[in-house]
Amino acid sequence: MSRLLRLLVPITMTLALGACGVNTIPTKEEAAKAAWAQVENQYQRRADLIPNLVSTVQGYAKQEKDVLVGVTQARASANAIHLSTDDLKDPAKVAAYEEAQNHVSASLTALRPLQEAYPDLKSNANFMALQSQLEGTENRITIARQDYNTSVQDYNTTIRTFPAMIGAKVIYGAKPLVPFKATTANAQVAPTVKF
Repeated sequence: MSRLLRLLVPITMTLALGACGVNTIPTKEEAAKAAWAQVENQYQRRADLIPNLVSTVQGYAKQEKDVLVGVTQARASANAIHLSTDDLKDPAKVAAYEEAQNHVSASLTALRPLQEAYPDLKSNANFMALQSQLEGTENRITIARQDYNTSVQDYNTTIRTFPAMIGAKVIYGAKPLVPFKATTANAQVAPTVKF
């Protein structure tokens, strides 16, 4: 009987630990952190492209200094805010980071009127290539955010559902990660385009 008991205890413990998400929780947390790294990667790509775009526009639109300064300042502000994977559990830090990145996006929209005002700029191959790269990067940022939010949802669901929630609280002290959310008040309203 004691031999059977010695055999059943380790098997029972192994099954109990496996059922409470011992391996699942860190795997999903690391997946969310990897998805976050891709978001940062795309923001870095955009930050690297902006100086080239600004230099190209400066050659054609010196008098539009305010727009160019605004883009440069927004980029500098966004690059000054750093968010570690540990900060992903702090909604205020994620919101501040996202707000800085949204300022960059908003400042880039001010370049479109410059493109319309300067026909030579529209036909400049360098400008068009950079504009296309920025547009592609904005799309990549959107996809990276979606992937991150999917990973966060998966992780947060895992740490809140039984039986994994036992391991999440007891072993890891896991806290939910913060997903990206629309940060502008009028994000739900489509922009008006007039010709």
